[in-house]
Amino acid sequence: MQAALIPLKPGEVAERLTRREAVLVDIREPDEFARRHVPGALSRPLSAFEDAHLRVEPGRDVVFTCRTGMRTGANCDRLAAAVDGSAFVLEGGVDAWAQANLPVAEDRKAPLEIIRQVQIGAGGLVLAGLALGWLVHPGFLLLSAFVGAGLTLAGVTGFCGMARLLALAPWNRRAA
Repeated sequence: MQAALIPLKPGEVAERLTRREAVLVDIREPDEFARRHVPGALSRPLSAFEDAHLRVEPGRDVVFTCRTGMRTGANCDRLAAAVDGSAFVLEGGVDAWAQANLPVAEDRKAPLEIIRQVQIGAGGLVLAGLALGWLVHPGFLLLSAFVGAGLTLAGVTGFCGMARLLALAPWNRRAA
């Protein structure tokens, strides 16, 4: 039997949170959570979910969320298994919550999420390699091939060298 997360609209989740009938669990990574989240949500990153020891007061529902609801949907079995009884998902995630004009804690000074930095960096390098290969010398096309190979390796192994390097960048370091 496949576990399912029961979808709830943002207004329904807000009512349950106000009545203290539910707890909202955000499964995004810490850098994503720091940038934007629902006030009062618990941060329990999916990358370390089983180690997070989700503790919820008896009688309270657990509602999972991510940015759009896609990540929670893709991991519904894993998330539902952590809950005794029914488990719920915020339909449309934090984006839908914000679109419903519900309060969002946002820190625009926090760095962009690492995955977005990787996407911007990889995309920029591919475009630069193509432009330089066309305008300067065809050898520059190897830059685009190198980035493509790196992204493929990251997808297959789960190791992203560009993400590791970007994590060391000064703008991604936490202030002491």
